[in-house]
Amino acid sequence: MHRGLYLAPFDRLADPRLLVELATLAESRGWDGLFLWDRIAYPPTGRAVADPWVALSAIALATDTLRLGPMITPLSRRRVQKVARETITLDHLSNGRLTLGVGLGNADDFEAFGEVTDPREQARMLDDGLERLDGYWRGDFHPLPVQRPRIPVWVAAKWPNRRPLRRAARWDGLFPIDLPGTEQLAEIAQEISHARTSCEDPFDLVVEVPPGADVRPWESAGATWALTSIEPQTPEGKIREVIESGP
Repeated sequence: MHRGLYLAPFDRLADPRLLVELATLAESRGWDGLFLWDRIAYPPTGRAVADPWVALSAIALATDTLRLGPMITPLSRRRVQKVARETITLDHLSNGRLTLGVGLGNADDFEAFGEVTDPREQARMLDDGLERLDGYWRGDFHPLPVQRPRIPVWVAAKWPNRRPLRRAARWDGLFPIDLPGTEQLAEIAQEISHARTSCEDPFDLVVEVPPGADVRPWESAGATWALTSIEPQTPEGKIREVIESGP
């Protein structure tokens, strides 16, 4: 199982130089990946928030082995053709280390900016956006991504909703949110396996765990990635301690 870090680029971590420093530290300590929240705003009002795409570009140049990506990007508030250009460029910049995390997103990033707020319409736009991205990656845009046939896509799904599981089964991974425990992950793994009986391509099950958690039960339940989640407002010293301790 791969081990990654899941960071919120807020407050002190809104400094992209610090994010780069932490990423290089993580790579030196044996972490396999680093993923950033993709948010426009996060309470309270006025909180410092960094753009994950710019920060990930800087991280891509400063590292060699870390898999990286946004977790998660709501395609319903993005122009898909721009996301296609960004993902292809970042895939080249990272030498094929990008994973795109997608989902419906959070209301704080929609209501205040006049974006679509209806979950059903957001889901429709997400599905449409993913199909269009796939077309851009497979040849409608040039250059092609480094990763073939496409950049891996992990789809977020809030437990116990089942429709996102069916969506995820068509792509490359699932990031279940608010999962109660390993028993539910094993249930999900079985559902995904049944939905992908005709597909032999690799599929990731990604779980979020607190610092210091024993990840072996998650691995036994089917997880291929465990992301150590460091919550907003965690002191920088504590963040460094978690990273330096290694996966």
